[in-house]
Amino acid sequence: MQGRSFYVIGPSGSGKDSLMNYAREKLAGHARIVFAHRYITRPPELVGENHIYLSEAEFSAKAAQGFFAMQWDSHGWHYGIGKEINLWLALGFDVVINGSREYLDIALANEPGIRVVLIKTATPVLRERLKQRQRESDAEIERRLERATLFNRIVHPNVTVLSNDGALDEAGEAFCALLTRPEPANQNN
Repeated sequence: MQGRSFYVIGPSGSGKDSLMNYAREKLAGHARIVFAHRYITRPPELVGENHIYLSEAEFSAKAAQGFFAMQWDSHGWHYGIGKEINLWLALGFDVVINGSREYLDIALANEPGIRVVLIKTATPVLRERLKQRQRESDAEIERRLERATLFNRIVHPNVTVLSNDGALDEAGEAFCALLTRPEPANQNN
């Protein structure tokens, strides 16, 4: 039985990484769910996503060798999802992918059955979270909030919206329930 792909997207500050970390920890013992690592040309940080760092040259070589199932550029960095996910899916594992809004149309075209999880947060909550991070100026935060409105244009039958306005464990439990919910019997994926 083919596994399911969960492609998780959300604007900066929506708590996407926090939700994915929450689910990764809560579902660590789950026999059928795996979380794909992203390959990124951004150096690793102590706080944030647990990604695999590749230099620009390494990334270009891996891309030329056909190493990635998905790849995109965003905010000056290169991102890739390795082809190992294809093996995991073929073996029946459900794979959770930290995706990108910019790559969404390609992901949907390449894998029509992909399940998209859109993490949404109300603008005032998003603004406060971005301010608390203390990584951007007020003007940069406002630009991020403007870009966040682009997520409102995403309409597709494969998209499930998950609100993350409150406590992390509230949205985290809803996310875990979504990932572990059995597929309806009439689905042919």
